[in-house]
Amino acid sequence: MAARPAAGRRRAALTAVSTLVLTAVPAVAAAGPPHAARPGPAAVRTAGAEQAPPEVLRALQRDLRLTARQAAARLANEAEAGPRAGRLHNALGARFAGAWVTGRTSAGLTVATTDAADVPAIRAEGAQAAVVTTPLSGLLSLKDDLDAAAGRVRTVQTPVWYVDVRANRVVVQATSRSAATAFIEAAGARDRGVGIRVSPERPRPMKDIVGGDPYYIDGVARCSVGFSVTKAEQQGFATAGHCGRAGSTTTGFDDTDQGVFQASVFPGKDMAWVGVNSAWTGTAAVRAEAGTTVQVTGSVQALVGASVCRSGSTSGWHCGTVEQNDASVSYPDGPVDGLTRTTVCGELGDSGGPFVAGTQAQGVTSGGSGDCASGGTTFFQPLNPLMEEFGLTLRTAGETVTPAPQQDTSADTWAVGRVYEVGETVSFSGVDYVCLQNHQALNTGSPAATPALWQRS
Repeated sequence: MAARPAAGRRRAALTAVSTLVLTAVPAVAAAGPPHAARPGPAAVRTAGAEQAPPEVLRALQRDLRLTARQAAARLANEAEAGPRAGRLHNALGARFAGAWVTGRTSAGLTVATTDAADVPAIRAEGAQAAVVTTPLSGLLSLKDDLDAAAGRVRTVQTPVWYVDVRANRVVVQATSRSAATAFIEAAGARDRGVGIRVSPERPRPMKDIVGGDPYYIDGVARCSVGFSVTKAEQQGFATAGHCGRAGSTTTGFDDTDQGVFQASVFPGKDMAWVGVNSAWTGTAAVRAEAGTTVQVTGSVQALVGASVCRSGSTSGWHCGTVEQNDASVSYPDGPVDGLTRTTVCGELGDSGGPFVAGTQAQGVTSGGSGDCASGGTTFFQPLNPLMEEFGLTLRTAGETVTPAPQQDTSADTWAVGRVYEVGETVSFSGVDYVCLQNHQALNTGSPAATPALWQRS
């Protein structure tokens, strides 16, 4: 039986049953030391943190103004913070209100809860605690109302809205306060604490040229290869949905026949994939700088505040940080939901290109504002929902066999190719495990062998 739809699974994960004993303490607005807390009791890391690609380290040094030691420490800390945040997410259940890393080297992990009694359990995992008023499930529900309103009213003047876990609120970005207020009222969200950010920025799809290696659509447009994927025996690559429609043909960087768009969604989402012919072979490589590449090892979702890098043929290889997940953007063609907002710069023509966090695939470039001379904001379509939507498997480094297609087994049994979210429980070899970080299950690591992704329940 197929896994539950992503939206339902997200809601289910947010109401997971607590697995830690939490001790009551006096109510506080925020708790935790001002600097990094001590590591938690089980310091495991997401794969790939031990040997960070030099291309990522160099770009982090340049764009985040870090030393070589700081760049390496940042990636290591972020790889260790993800599993800790996942354990707390599962333990707090409906009280969980978000998690984020802080500091130049991401040495601080903050986890938000709506109950001050959770503070000791959060500190026990080596994290700082923030006690807030609204759980993440409540923020997502409020944003769902804005998403629904976007289908009924024009959003030209309110191009972006998102959940800001660090501020514990939903924010609408608009060209004027009056436009934001009208949109909020149309969603029935007045007096529900929606923040307003006035900005002249209007993100637009970057559809004319490529990010990563170029490819050409129907001989009239260019976009970028995102990540190599497979579906059963068919090889191909993930890219942005606004780059082409199902049935559009593509040629590669050398102007030879390449493939056909198998599926595409835009607007609503910004996701597509191209199936290639036998002349093309997928790899785990992402183009970086000066002819070098980064080898992708998985698709573990980075936390808010984590560093990410992007490849684009217009502006090259650049890095920044994750600002918010699950942002909605209103492009001229219509609203797109579920994007990730970043501080990475981007320019027209970088569409479809890959975003990575260390060696973990994050998503494909959708659109943004600004440029790489003055800075800007770029949004990417997360890769895990894209693969789940189309039944794709990510090509990763270290594979010993061809990636298996998604398996039609019980939703409770761990399966290669399936996308899992924090809080989901699976059975493997007669043992139950609970997911710690959003990712796609690969044939290179079972729950028993990946403690950064799965906790024995």
